[in-house]
Amino acid sequence: MHEAAVADANRRYYEAFEAADLDAMSALWERSDRAVCTHPGWATLRGWSQVGASFFALFQQPVHTQFLLTRQHTVVAGDVAWLSLDENLLGEQGGVTVATLNIFVRSSGAWAMVCHHASPVHASVC
Repeated sequence: MHEAAVADANRRYYEAFEAADLDAMSALWERSDRAVCTHPGWATLRGWSQVGASFFALFQQPVHTQFLLTRQHTVVAGDVAWLSLDENLLGEQGGVTVATLNIFVRSSGAWAMVCHHASPVHASVC
């Protein structure tokens, strides 16, 4: 049951990203100093002000990002959950795969993203 709710929150993250919808993205994140985000190739951002500003900047770009998510695995431990997955970026990026870890915390019954870490995959490992 909790895994489905976390997976739904994760789905909404990617929908907000693809739509470049800052309001939807902001509603999904825990807006606190605990928020942490590492976009591929970026230094780690700490605190909602930096994380939110990064999405504002990304959403100003004319590039449309589309995700094909694979190898998704969800773990729920009490009020914390994490999803490991591969983001396969489609479009102008041309077939880039990004290994990702998304962490959510439950507060007042709702799951909020508190951490997103994404790293480009440079080699295929069996």
